[in-house]
Amino acid sequence: MFDIGFLELLICGVIALLVLGPERLPTAARAAGRWIGGARRMVNQFTSELDRQLKAEELREELRKAGGDVGLEDVRKTVHGALNEARKYEHMILPETSARDTGGAPSHPDTDGHSQPDPGAPDTAPDSDQPAPHDSSEKTS
Repeated sequence: MFDIGFLELLICGVIALLVLGPERLPTAARAAGRWIGGARRMVNQFTSELDRQLKAEELREELRKAGGDVGLEDVRKTVHGALNEARKYEHMILPETSARDTGGAPSHPDTDGHSQPDPGAPDTAPDSDQPAPHDSSEKTS
């Protein structure tokens, strides 16, 4: 990179000793070392990030060549097809009593016309362990 020999470094050291003096030279050398170390770390970080980006781009290009882009619509169709297939065999796995014990949770019809509980809906069945909440606006005597 830089073609600096031992003689040039020796001349720089002597000039620094004359300009800064023996008291401030060690402090200045430590500061220069920290600055050079920080610059090296920054360059190393930049090159490693650049290498990572190049590898990621190469992988993307290989994926494009291998099978083309897999679109979001294709993934959605595949997932819905798998869910519909699973619903056909749901009655074999789940006992019939669990379908009745949904406790009034909202349901949605599946592709076969059966009504299935909505998994995202909260359970609206009242718990017998918890007392019913009372209205705080009522006055008690």
